[in-house]
Amino acid sequence: MKNYFYLFAFIGALLSSLFFISRAFAPVEYVSERIGGAEEKKDEEVKKVEHLPTPDAVKGIYMTSWVSGTKDWRANMVNFIDKTEINSVVIDVKDYSGRVSFDTGDEKIKEIGSEEIRVNDLPLFIEKLHEKGIYTIARITVFQDPFYAKKYPASAVKNKSGGVWKDRKGLSYVDPAAKDFWDYMVLLSRASERAGFDELNYDYIRFPSDGNMADIVFSHSGEKNKADVLDSFFSYLRAELKGGENALLVPLSADVFGMTTTNTDDLGIGQVLERIDKHFDYIAPMVYPSHYPPTFLGFKNPADHPYEVIKFAMEAAVLRLAAPTSTPTKLRPWIQDFDLGATYDEPMIRAQKKAVYDSGLQSWLSWDPANRYTSEGYDNEE
Repeated sequence: MKNYFYLFAFIGALLSSLFFISRAFAPVEYVSERIGGAEEKKDEEVKKVEHLPTPDAVKGIYMTSWVSGTKDWRANMVNFIDKTEINSVVIDVKDYSGRVSFDTGDEKIKEIGSEEIRVNDLPLFIEKLHEKGIYTIARITVFQDPFYAKKYPASAVKNKSGGVWKDRKGLSYVDPAAKDFWDYMVLLSRASERAGFDELNYDYIRFPSDGNMADIVFSHSGEKNKADVLDSFFSYLRAELKGGENALLVPLSADVFGMTTTNTDDLGIGQVLERIDKHFDYIAPMVYPSHYPPTFLGFKNPADHPYEVIKFAMEAAVLRLAAPTSTPTKLRPWIQDFDLGATYDEPMIRAQKKAVYDSGLQSWLSWDPANRYTSEGYDNEE
């Protein structure tokens, strides 16, 4: 019996050893992968996104998502930036189509389905820009959003027949009071900051203006004051992005109609300069001379007079934001580098920049939708 006991003990020890040996060797690779993956994910989660500080004088150009996603094209633009006074670039993350140009990594945005990956290496591209000292600004086209309006028609600006209203270009809008869309903009803003952008810029933060306005219906805004509706959105956006423990450290900026600097009403689109100013760190009036109506300042064709138009517009803005609660240096106008109403060559570009400086300001952004900038109009890097 004793011999059987030793035999059973030996067999038990052998089986136990085999069990532990198998546990020691077979699953180790799998377990280490799981642990390693978890550690890598944790490191990724805690990895701090680095941002560049805002330059004292922002001198920037606009880059479409298509160009930023095409390495040869974007390399040419970066080379242009390197050689000139330009120190900043504004890149589309959501343009007039409503499509989001990069992988946000956000499940809710993926459920919406708005991603159309045009820039498949956006964080890496931004890192490369940062290495060159180039300040990066994410441009988010807000309420002009045909994609969202089509997918969620209940949130869209409607026509009187109950369908989705479209402007003269066939583009549709989201009702600025649609709060589900507000949350979407918060998610997209945070995803853009995570990608590495140094600033978040909001365009088309307004009610529609071009199209059959007699056939338009705002099912969410109703008869509410348009400036009040936008004020509510701006308050919500800033509170969600800049408040609490997860507050973003990057500045927020707003693009506004050029006429907001000289008109004190809301232009029928809800934009009043002083009311927008309090919610954003920088304001960018689009003072393109070609966009001013005939007879403005007595000029038959304002596009022929870029210096006079921009100086008048920006001096008016400076005066309006000179109150104790405002800061005129927050102003950063968009100037035009495209032909409309006149040929915009080197003298025309330089005239606009001079107008900005003579208004007491030092920052500007230059817009060309085709991204073919007049290189002679910009100073070479010192």
